[in-house]
Amino acid sequence: MVTDDTFPLGDRSVRRIGFGAMQLAGPGAFGPPRDRDTALDVLRKAVELGVNHIDTAQYYGPDVVNDLIRTALSPYPEDLVLVSKVGAARDEAGRWLPALEPEQLRSGVQDNLRSLGVDRLDAVNLRLTDGGDDFDAQLDAMIALRDEGLIAGIGLSNVSREQLVHAVQRTEIVCVQNALNLVERESMALLRECQELGIGFVPFFPLGSAFGGVNRLLTHPDLIDVAARLEALPSQVALAWLLDLAPNVLLIPGTSSASHLADNLAARTVHLDDDARKVLDTITL
Repeated sequence: MVTDDTFPLGDRSVRRIGFGAMQLAGPGAFGPPRDRDTALDVLRKAVELGVNHIDTAQYYGPDVVNDLIRTALSPYPEDLVLVSKVGAARDEAGRWLPALEPEQLRSGVQDNLRSLGVDRLDAVNLRLTDGGDDFDAQLDAMIALRDEGLIAGIGLSNVSREQLVHAVQRTEIVCVQNALNLVERESMALLRECQELGIGFVPFFPLGSAFGGVNRLLTHPDLIDVAARLEALPSQVALAWLLDLAPNVLLIPGTSSASHLADNLAARTVHLDDDARKVLDTITL
C-alpha cells in the first residue's frame, strides 16, 4: 500500500526515509569500519526503526559494507528492499575507477549478489562516471541482467535529464539517484521529470558533504536559524526540505552512529511552515 510516507520503487513500496550504507566502511568508503560491532548495530537499529530501503554497493569497502549488511540482517525481512549500484571499482589504494563496460556491469551485479548473499537484487543503479561512452550498450547490459532475473529493476545515477529521457524510451527505470540538497540544486529539473514519470528520485549527499573539512550546508546560518525556530536539528530541517519538494523523493541519509540514525529518521516529523520554506528556498553559498 502506498501512503504519504511511502513511494513505489519498482514493484515494491518503500518508506521515504531509508538508509545509505556507504559510511559504514572506513574513511572514503574504503576498508573496514573503525568498529564493526557498532556498524552492525546501526544496520539492525535501522530495520527496527522501520527502514525498509537500504542503499549499498559492492565497491564500498570493497565488499565490506555488503558483508556487514548480510551479517546483520540475513535472512532479510520480507519487506526490505536492497538497492545497489554498478559502474565503478576500486584499486588497491582505494582510488575510484570507472567500470562501465558491459562485462564489468555484469561482473558488478554478480559481485553484489555474492557479497549480499541473494539471488536477485531489488534494484541496481547504473552509476555513470567518466570513462564510459556507450550509454546504449550499458543499458543493453542492464536490461539483459533484469531479463535474466538477476535484478528486479534498473536505476540510473549521476545522469542528465537527456539521458533519463532516452533511457525511459528504451526500458522501465525505477529510480534515479543524483546529488540534490539545499545548496546543490542542479538536479531540480531532473527531479521534476522523475515526478512526472512516477519514478523515485533518491538524492545523494542530501546533507551536503564535509569535503575540505567543513559542511557548508549544515553550518549555514539561515538553516541554523530556521532549525532553532522549529526546535529541530539543522540536519532534520535539511532532510524535511527535500521530502517537502515532491512525493517521489526517497531519502537515504547515511551514518555510522545509532543516535544520528534516529535523528535522521525523525526528520519526517518536522513540519515546514511557509516562512521556513521561503528562507530555505533561497539559501545559497
